[in-house]
Amino acid sequence: MIKVLLAEDMDMVRGALVALLNLESDIEVVAEVDSGDEILPAARSARPDVAVIDIDLPGKDGLTAATELHEHVPECHTLILTSLGRPGTVRRALDAKVNGFLLKDAPSDKLANAVRSVAVGRRVIDSELALSAWEADDCPLTPRELEILALAARGRNVADIAADLFLSPGTVRNYLAASVTKLNARNRVHAIRIATEAEWL
Repeated sequence: MIKVLLAEDMDMVRGALVALLNLESDIEVVAEVDSGDEILPAARSARPDVAVIDIDLPGKDGLTAATELHEHVPECHTLILTSLGRPGTVRRALDAKVNGFLLKDAPSDKLANAVRSVAVGRRVIDSELALSAWEADDCPLTPRELEILALAARGRNVADIAADLFLSPGTVRNYLAASVTKLNARNRVHAIRIATEAEWL
């Protein structure tokens, strides 16, 4: 019997997924939660074989929770569900070492089969999603440039960012200018939009 933890914040969707999975003779949902913060404690208690996690959860997002599971409950494999199959999201999921990535509108039998495959350690990812992630451009920005651009995206000015990161304002401006140049952006606002749409921020 494959034991499953299900994390989904929409009650009706969670109930439907639990019912669908429990119809399978070899799958049992042993825990269900509605926020990312509950996933790790529930997994430690129920010891599931697979955690089926919605990517957009209140509290910790699904990918953060999946990373925590990989670290603290390594025997629990992770299958991420999403309604958005954007390349950047897929790349982030793979970077988080999830075992599977499935669109929510996939047929119900596909979900059950994905759970079975993930339970035995196989990687499951929709072929079109995998191709889009493979073809997506790598982020040209360094981690520091991304960090500073993300702070700018939140409305922080150069002086605030400099104070937050213990840098000089001139250094912050240089990082922002480098980001604009690398992204072929017109200005800082355009650079933020490019990076956000590519899901690098």
